[in-house]
Amino acid sequence: VPDDLLLGLKFIFGSSAVPALDLVDQRSVTRVMSPSGRTVYQVLGSSGKPYTCYSSCHFCTCPAFGFSVLQKSESLLCKHILAVYLSRAMGACQELTVSEEQLTSILLAEEEDEG
Repeated sequence: VPDDLLLGLKFIFGSSAVPALDLVDQRSVTRVMSPSGRTVYQVLGSSGKPYTCYSSCHFCTCPAFGFSVLQKSESLLCKHILAVYLSRAMGACQELTVSEEQLTSILLAEEEDEG
């Protein structure tokens, strides 16, 4: 990524830019697709925990998104969502096709972690 683009990303997205690029470099973003066409993204966070991101509605299951974006309105997005957008733009997403049941399990596992 050229320096001028890095500066622009840092200016717009602040402290999320560099960690998001690190996630892209580490190939931590996986596009999970089902036969019906439903798609979510899983991003392996720096802690090793996978977070589910929904780019269609701009949402991530990580605690930083809930706090900094939803509660405090301090950020536009978390590093995981930014990593999804950057990896899509750079063609750096891993691809994983799963059954409808497997995708449901992924989504339910996130719900159980939150509750």
